[in-house]
Amino acid sequence: MRGPDGEIDEAELRVGEVHDHAAGMTAVGVSLKRAYEQMGVARTVMTLPLLNQRHGFDCPGCAWPESQGRRKPAEFCENGAKAVAEEATTRRVTREFFAAHPIAELATKTDYWLGQQGRLTEPMVLRPGGTHYEPISWEAAFALMAGELNAMTSPDEALFYTSGRTSNEAAFLYQLFGRSLGTNNLPDCSNMCHESSGAALTETIGIGKGSVSLADLHGADLILVVGQNPGTNHPRMLSALEEAKRGGASIISVNPLPEAGLMRFKDPQGVRGVLGGGTALTDVFCQIRLGGDLAFFKAIAARLFALEEQAPGTVLDREFLDRHTHGFDPYRVQARDVDEKELLAATGLTSELLDEVAVRFARAERIVLCWAMGLTQHKHSVPTIRKAVNLLLLRGMIGKPGAGVCPVRGHSNVQGDRTMGICEKMPESFLAALDAEFGITSPRKHGYDTVDGIRAMARGEIRVFMGMGGNFARATPDTQVTEAALRRCLLTVQVSTKLNRSHLATGDTALILPTLGRTERDPSGFVTVEDSMSVVHRSRGRLRPASGHLLSEPVIVCRLARATLGAGHPGPWEEFETGYDRVREAIARVVPGCEDYNTRVRGRNGFVLPHPPRDSREFPTTTGKAHLTVNELTYPRVPEGRLLLQTLRSHDQYNTTIYGLSDRYRGIENARRVVMVHPGDLGQLGLRDGQTVDLVSEWTDGTERRVTAFRVVAYPTARGCAAAYYPETNPLVPLDSVADTSNTPASKSVVVRLEPAAGPFRENP
Repeated sequence: MRGPDGEIDEAELRVGEVHDHAAGMTAVGVSLKRAYEQMGVARTVMTLPLLNQRHGFDCPGCAWPESQGRRKPAEFCENGAKAVAEEATTRRVTREFFAAHPIAELATKTDYWLGQQGRLTEPMVLRPGGTHYEPISWEAAFALMAGELNAMTSPDEALFYTSGRTSNEAAFLYQLFGRSLGTNNLPDCSNMCHESSGAALTETIGIGKGSVSLADLHGADLILVVGQNPGTNHPRMLSALEEAKRGGASIISVNPLPEAGLMRFKDPQGVRGVLGGGTALTDVFCQIRLGGDLAFFKAIAARLFALEEQAPGTVLDREFLDRHTHGFDPYRVQARDVDEKELLAATGLTSELLDEVAVRFARAERIVLCWAMGLTQHKHSVPTIRKAVNLLLLRGMIGKPGAGVCPVRGHSNVQGDRTMGICEKMPESFLAALDAEFGITSPRKHGYDTVDGIRAMARGEIRVFMGMGGNFARATPDTQVTEAALRRCLLTVQVSTKLNRSHLATGDTALILPTLGRTERDPSGFVTVEDSMSVVHRSRGRLRPASGHLLSEPVIVCRLARATLGAGHPGPWEEFETGYDRVREAIARVVPGCEDYNTRVRGRNGFVLPHPPRDSREFPTTTGKAHLTVNELTYPRVPEGRLLLQTLRSHDQYNTTIYGLSDRYRGIENARRVVMVHPGDLGQLGLRDGQTVDLVSEWTDGTERRVTAFRVVAYPTARGCAAAYYPETNPLVPLDSVADTSNTPASKSVVVRLEPAAGPFRENP
């Protein structure tokens, strides 16, 4: 297993060449292999052709939109196929499994092992002082939950967390239940990924969502892809980028790592992808230092003003700026005040490269700016995104075809959750409409987001935690603190399809409530979801449920509400449970843009929610105009002998779900506890490829965090930077290390030192 001096036996961990392309027939082969292994041939044939089709079900993976026109026979990607295979697996976790495996034993297993055991089949309870989960009836489970909720001294002693895979109907009912109970403690997974986008966009353009459609992306002539790895995280985006390229678009990629999907795309459904070399995507690659994006946008802005001075009236869209924006003069003063040396130090780029980007930006007629968590998870994420929006406003690139902002949401229906009211601080207009519809009085006091919710649990202020999907213990930062906080609760409840780490970080009493997946038939009807581009559409599974004991998420919420709130509550919970059309009728009267929901969602492509900046260049901000903002230059400073670490996904995972141990495009196989470091940095640090090290994060308050026994992999990341997978590196990020304004964990710019490990490399220390 372990060679001399702490190196890894290559028979276990293999490191090969970094790939220069994504997809191709290899992706098809991997997709089918995983599907056959998990589902078998018959279920694979029955299931995959329905994925992302109008008559089928929405992918449980990412929120990338489907085509509004003709769709391909295989409208899914490799990771979508893996997500379906994981959910539609024939493996089962039964009462016999829990009887054979005590909690203490399960806690020693890897996340991958836990997930591979299969689908949960019936409600389970862990009693106070118990060592094993044991079966419990649904009726007893709801009675237990209602008893704890009704015993609270304040409704704010409950915390209701939501994963982005929850349907619109389930999300709407969940927030209705929480607010009927009397709390706005409704955190969700968006708090940890795109909250920075929502905060910045709401301030600058008045709505916290992207402004583009798939057609806009296809029609752009310049696309910036910043802090994003679509080849792994939303591979169907590569098809959109390829179509844009064929229409004449150029693509600028800004990222610390060279990502295969942004280099070349081999579409396995096209002749060019199967027999040819595929399509080269990136025209300009800016290998930026971690956290240098604000400086990057500042450098481009300064150059745009200079180009405008050289040829007045050719760069800035003065008509748009005068008519639709606020704050131009103070922004112009700051934008032209630059220290070129500092900008180059912050970005790690050359003046010549920045000049080229600025010229392309100045000449383009239709610009789309895409980003993901590489921008949203820094302390200065919100000002960085505000700075990016400034660039588009200078050129009038909001509210015109082929142009706009495109924050690419990672999780299916995370955007729909927010639309349906999953938020700790919904606007008064929403709460008033909810109250009028149901005859309740929603609380107005703001609740806890995810980070503040963990803090409240750690202080002992939360009695009941309920997670609707997801894997809270592994999705959140500061693992030890988070798990200890969960254990302070009297009751923890996890609504899940599969076993995960959150089932092992329990309150005094813990419940596992098994639910239907997207692939399975729901007797109450179809559900709906919203994609990254504000399109609401249907989703209906066709498979027989994994167990006769499963309930859908909407039904779970309805029965919990009836048990907790009693017969006197005005909500028609029984009607909601038996037919989702009744839920959508209520949504239509409460949620703006959802009028005539049931009719419109049955249309061929569903319907698109309104977006005033996109639709009519109307900006619902405090001034009624788009805001050009002044943002001071900031970027991470790294002490001598240290690196700046980003956490990221392997190609074989989606969020906290580990599908396998292959990060194929990065050439890393059979391990996850690896840290990728530039070869030149290894030499300067006195380390070598293959060495076993501990990662120690350092913080300005003097605290440190440590994760042990990681294998060093020499990798062409930006100089001074490193990368490693989460959730294994989540313990390095303290709970208080968050983005200003958004409170999102700052997991993309962690100052670390690498120390030779005292112990051997092991995959699950």
